[in-house]
Amino acid sequence: MNIPIAVSARHAHLSAATLRALFGDGFELHVRHWLSQTGQFSAQETVSLVGPRGRIDHVRLMGPPRNRDQIELSRSDECTLGIAAPLRISGDVANTPGLQVIGPAGSITLPGGVITARRHIHMNPEEARQLGVRNSQVVSVKIDSEGRDLIFGDVTVRVAPDFRLELHLDTDEANAAGVVNGSHAQIVG
Repeated sequence: MNIPIAVSARHAHLSAATLRALFGDGFELHVRHWLSQTGQFSAQETVSLVGPRGRIDHVRLMGPPRNRDQIELSRSDECTLGIAAPLRISGDVANTPGLQVIGPAGSITLPGGVITARRHIHMNPEEARQLGVRNSQVVSVKIDSEGRDLIFGDVTVRVAPDFRLELHLDTDEANAAGVVNGSHAQIVG
């Protein structure tokens, strides 16, 4: 089964309280475009991230707001900011570094929440059955691309009824394999 690939650039999932601190009282995110995963969207708004060594501007916000702040970076972004973020599944932000986030109405220093997202495949239960995998299983995927074929190991399977089949790679991983949004992969082994 061909699995569509989505390339995930650096982005931030912020809580309503953090959004108020950065954008002001009564602020709500504005949809830029809907993502393939049900109910998730890329917002029009961006923020700046400041770490011990550098700054990255125009970091896209994702919606809807979450209960806990989470910043997802690539390893290259970590080098720019001077942060050593752990490799984690989205939502696992315990014992992670923080950084300063700057918005148009203020700034806030997050005590934690910065991660590099593990490679993962979203799928619904029927797709998992067809592929012979289960939630939290770790698999390898093969990507055939123009001269940059690659097999990625350590890909976590994430199964939920509202998920749509999609492999999520960060920009460093996608560049290594020469893929773009809409490329495909297959589970191997």
